[in-house]
This record gives sequence, C-alpha cells and structure tokens, in this order.
Amino acid sequence: MEKDKKYFNDTLHMELKDGTVIIKLRPDLAPLAAERLVILADHGFYDNTPFHRVIEGFMAQGGDPSGTGTKGSDLPDLPAEFSKKEKFRRGTIGMARTMDPNSANSQFFIMLEDAPHLNGQYTIVGEVVEGMEYVDQIKKGSGPHGIVKDPDRIIHMTTVS
Repeated sequence: MEKDKKYFNDTLHMELKDGTVIIKLRPDLAPLAAERLVILADHGFYDNTPFHRVIEGFMAQGGDPSGTGTKGSDLPDLPAEFSKKEKFRRGTIGMARTMDPNSANSQFFIMLEDAPHLNGQYTIVGEVVEGMEYVDQIKKGSGPHGIVKDPDRIIHMTTVS
C-alpha cells in the first residue's frame, strides 16, 4: 500500500451488522496513527475484518485480517504517540500494540467503558461520535483475554468524502 498524502479526511464510517459508527480521528494527538487508519480504510484493508478480542465492560479490538490478534498491515509499525492530556473514556479509539510501545500497526480498540489505567500508555487516535450503541452490540468474547469465537466483523470502513 502506498501513502497518499493528497488529502486528509479525519472522519471514518465503520459499517457494522447493526448500523454505522462514525469515528472522528484526532490527527492533533496522533498524526501518524490517524493517517494510517485513513490509508488502510481507503484501501479496503478493514473490510470484513473481525473484532477478535472483545471484553465486556472494557473494549472491542479489531483490525487484524487474520483474526488472531498477531498480524497487521504490510506497512511499518508506528512510533508511540501518547497523550498526557486526553484520557481513555467510553468511545475512545486507541491503537493496539505489543509490549513494545512502538509497535502499533493496523489494530485498534474502541473503549466500551472508561479505562484510566490506559492513560499515557497507548496512542489515542480518535473517538466514536455517533453509533456507540452499535459498538455495544459487538459480540463479546469469553475468558480473561476476551477472544471471540465466530466474531462480528467490520462490514466496510471508509473515509467520508
């Protein structure tokens, strides 16, 4: 996938089985991560990808086409873009990563509830501004890691033109 810098649209439409979720990206906080989500969405990367890890009362994680939580895009990993002022609240979109803070790639998570223990530890890339009720309907996983059997999927995700 090539980088396309001819424009930057900071709003994503994420189509789920129950309805459309509108995400406002925060390039002011995480310009590299926001640009990454735009590039991948515009290339259809997220279409039909599962929410492979969903923990009731915590978060829903997706963005890995393999559905294992171990893969990403073919683009290089991103450096951490941690915010000291913004907090992880219900509806916040964060970039998933490994233990290495500079390993975010394509996976993201949507907070189902506030999570102050994540503040300053993960990149905040945006927030749900409409359709959080549809995020709440995403099938939850079981066990402490929230792995979902037969997970719900992103039908289509794109920038708003």
